[in-house]
Amino acid sequence: MFGFFGIILKKNLMMKIISMDVMSTGVIAYYVLIASRDGFFTPIIGNARDNGNYADPVPQAVILTAIVIGFSVQALMLVGVMKLARDNPTLETDEIEKNNTP
Repeated sequence: MFGFFGIILKKNLMMKIISMDVMSTGVIAYYVLIASRDGFFTPIIGNARDNGNYADPVPQAVILTAIVIGFSVQALMLVGVMKLARDNPTLETDEIEKNNTP
């Protein structure tokens, strides 16, 4: 929730990017917390064959993919902010809108 409110309430573009990263990390941490279950074994361990309670590796792959995509989006947003910073002396959204309004 901190990341969501940071995106809405903050006016600085860098703070918005950090808030989006916090929100993404929170969602991933929540998913890991919900997906963790006791009594399940990884399919690699030898004694798990006898028990039959295997942990599903698909959610782990989804989380790794979400982390990589989040990193890529964050890098792309930082490049956009760098390009905006060349033309504008500030990173405040109100000032950028004033400078770029015809």
